[in-house]
Amino acid sequence: MHIVIMGCGRVGSTLAHILEDRGNSVAIIDRDPEAFRRLGSAFKGDKITGFGFDRAVLIQAGIERADAFVAVSSGDNSNVISARVARETFSVQRVGARIYDPRRAEVYERLGIPTVARPDRQDRPGRGGVLARLDRRAGEGARG
Repeated sequence: MHIVIMGCGRVGSTLAHILEDRGNSVAIIDRDPEAFRRLGSAFKGDKITGFGFDRAVLIQAGIERADAFVAVSSGDNSNVISARVARETFSVQRVGARIYDPRRAEVYERLGIPTVARPDRQDRPGRGGVLARLDRRAGEGARG
């Protein structure tokens, strides 16, 4: 599978390593090139500097062949916009977005964007966060 991640902070870099360790190809996008230092030298995926809602940046990250997209930057609006672009423009069916505001998360869930609204508790591996949500969607027969 090819997975595109927007945001190379603590959560994004951890997801990138987990997904790569599972045999997936991974591209990670961040607007700050210094953020990629979190990945270390062992990361073999693509590192793209730019905004995750920019179509040209998404294409460079391989969104056209992506099986999943996850937005875990520090901005709710950026996460939702990029998730919607991935879903609506590039027809990626497995999308997820980290949302800090639980009220917004409810609205985005109704729009079909799976969210994690409690990053302090749910984004950690094994805690039911973004990765678990994408895995559940894969089991529901979303585009692969």
